[in-house]
Amino acid sequence: MVRSPDTLERELLHLPKADRARLAQVLLASLHAEEAAASPAEVEAAWEAEIARRVDELRSGTVAGIPAEQVFAEVLDR
Repeated sequence: MVRSPDTLERELLHLPKADRARLAQVLLASLHAEEAAASPAEVEAAWEAEIARRVDELRSGTVAGIPAEQVFAEVLDR
């Protein structure tokens, strides 16, 4: 028997808070998984394009790098 979304919603809203939170996380993760279903080759190509873009920004002076020591010091200060 298949329940309508409205029926499911009414039933789920009566669950304890912890159960509702867990189900919400599962449902949101399933939406993100559908969006992130790229092949390894597509992911690799996207990273290569991002790396090239960032290198171009650094070389052209559009952005400035931050020394690693400064970044690590800021992280440790938090």
